[in-house]
Amino acid sequence: MKLDSTVSAIVTGGASGLGKATVEALRAEGVKVAIFDMNPEAGEAVAAELGAVFCLVDITSDEQVLAGLEKARAANGQERVVINCAGRGKGGKTASRDKTTGEIKSFPMEDFERVVQINLIGTFRMISKCAAGMMSLEPLADGERGAIVNTASVAAEEGQVGQVAYSSSKAGIVGMTLNVARDLMGEGIRINTILPGIMDTPPMRGVPPQVLAGLSASVPFPKRLGHAGEFAALALHMVTNSYFNGEDVRLDGAIRMPAR
Repeated sequence: MKLDSTVSAIVTGGASGLGKATVEALRAEGVKVAIFDMNPEAGEAVAAELGAVFCLVDITSDEQVLAGLEKARAANGQERVVINCAGRGKGGKTASRDKTTGEIKSFPMEDFERVVQINLIGTFRMISKCAAGMMSLEPLADGERGAIVNTASVAAEEGQVGQVAYSSSKAGIVGMTLNVARDLMGEGIRINTILPGIMDTPPMRGVPPQVLAGLSASVPFPKRLGHAGEFAALALHMVTNSYFNGEDVRLDGAIRMPAR
């Protein structure tokens, strides 16, 4: 698929981090972009800076996603590209013992459900509703109508202590990628998933310098955190390379996460 001003895209979580870098990369190609995010101040600022459209959307809500799609399509036309970057985590062990009191607690189910609702179900909601819209488009070369890229995590394969909710939600994204590719193969819609490793994103910048140095040293090569632009470059390659379909690709400097 060629990226230019005739193409419309949606990026969830596009107000910061990996999502913002992806918006920047798409806009550099002339693509019309709508940002779906829950942060109105950052979202409006990024949209104004990059010439995008901001839509205040919580991807756990059918109503908000549909309203966001209506706004995005009214401004930019039917999306042909979707990059799902929105997500969150919540740390905690499956069950744990308080080191001071000895009290035993299980992981709060409302926290587990919230992470799954955002990362897994929210991602699928975007996939399903956007794919339905893409099916109305006229096909391009090879009969292609659209391309979707999801964001999972290396934690999908090597979840660390305290990552049970995050890891399982991201593993679900990996698990559905090939299924969705097969579901949509007759409609010319492709889907791929990126599994980022330790990336240089705003939350990581709040980590103490000595911790960041240790994390960088743990990466086989190059010994640094991944750049958001590197994520964006891979996402765009997955969109433009029409033989890229149904794949889950690690972007991690060859790191393999230890138990803790």
